[in-house]
Amino acid sequence: MANLIVRNVDDAIVQALKARAGLEGISAEAEHRKILERALLRPAKKSFSEVLISIPSVGKDSDFERVQDKDVRDVFN
Repeated sequence: MANLIVRNVDDAIVQALKARAGLEGISAEAEHRKILERALLRPAKKSFSEVLISIPSVGKDSDFERVQDKDVRDVFN
């Protein structure tokens, strides 16, 4: 397993990392590993257009034609 050294990290970030690690009951180093893993190894999200393209083609446009509701006046007359 490789080692990673991060230099010139702002003090506020280091303190936030330590605080977050403390809440989890783990070391700052372990929390750093978790953050990197979540950020870099999670599955990539699909774009909206990719989701639309993945929707299967079902039926014809006429299958989804809008049917007008009856006019309320027609129902009570």
